[in-house]
Amino acid sequence: MRRGTALRALGAATAAVAVTGGVLLLGDGGGAGTPGRGDDLPPATTTVVRTDLVQSKTVDGRLDFAQRRPVKSAVEGTVTVAAVEGRTLAAGQALYELNDKPVTLLYGPVPMFREMKTGDRGSDVLQLERNLRDLGHGAGLYVDVWYGKDTEAAVKRWQKSLNRDTTGRVGRGDVVFQPGPVKVVSADAALADQVGPDGPVLTVASTKPVVRAQLDQTDGPLTSSGTRVEVTLPSGRTVAGKVAGTVRPEESGSAGAGAEEGITVEVVLEGGAKAASGEDPKAPASVKFVSEAREGVLAVPVEAVVALRGENGGYGLQIVRGTTSRMVRVETGMTADGQIEVSGPDLREGLKVGVAAS
Repeated sequence: MRRGTALRALGAATAAVAVTGGVLLLGDGGGAGTPGRGDDLPPATTTVVRTDLVQSKTVDGRLDFAQRRPVKSAVEGTVTVAAVEGRTLAAGQALYELNDKPVTLLYGPVPMFREMKTGDRGSDVLQLERNLRDLGHGAGLYVDVWYGKDTEAAVKRWQKSLNRDTTGRVGRGDVVFQPGPVKVVSADAALADQVGPDGPVLTVASTKPVVRAQLDQTDGPLTSSGTRVEVTLPSGRTVAGKVAGTVRPEESGSAGAGAEEGITVEVVLEGGAKAASGEDPKAPASVKFVSEAREGVLAVPVEAVVALRGENGGYGLQIVRGTTSRMVRVETGMTADGQIEVSGPDLREGLKVGVAAS
């Protein structure tokens, strides 16, 4: 919270707490620094402290994996081997089987949008050839954007290793390209299910653990990428993290009543997979979003700050020394947990200041 916001918050607070012993602690704007008599002493005092102030909001969250997305069938068929929930898959492994043929995971950013065959050219061909090479079928293969005879020969070797017909062509329903290894989040089509083109078969995510939490629409500033977060995991361990971004409700895996009314935020944990190792993904985590922090500032309870009257206005503190007191003008800053940041040439840690009686 910036100074302007803090001052607006103080308006109500000072009106409620600046009455002590029936006398308003409202100095005039030009009287700050004027000594007070013994009968002007406040009914209670507090001490100026040096501390860290943190503005935050804590909500429940759950462990998950980043970048959930559906995998849809490119062709019509029957699921003969369903996806296995919770399994982590790498290039060359089958995501599922359709019509008794494996649908293989390969790496690459370009989706499988056509059958690839000799004579084709494109970035999809390039990423196919890279996968063939990395899977050990690249003997004699020149990796480029051209689907030549060397590509066809490599594809046949790969198809033979999978017990497929060695056609030398790669059909749209043969492979699924993903950016890297994937975690199977859910099997959306069961054994013997009929799936058509664009029918969902499974949902995958990256292997990077994240925590998903829902914030109110009014918490927009907390959803900014890079916002600091402290996560208390189900085991009780606390790890640092930061906001990676927001996800659509259908990606969050937590759609339900009121889901559209909030913002689902994805938090990346420092330490990656190691940070979440052994944690129960079904148990809730506590997610603390830190919107602003001020380290090593002078602070007092909000109730100690007094509104000054007069043409200069502003805010002050009643400094108490023995049986005397004086009002000093202060600049106010961030407020958090009932304390407010104060600064001024007359302030130092340990000073005794007046405060309204509790």
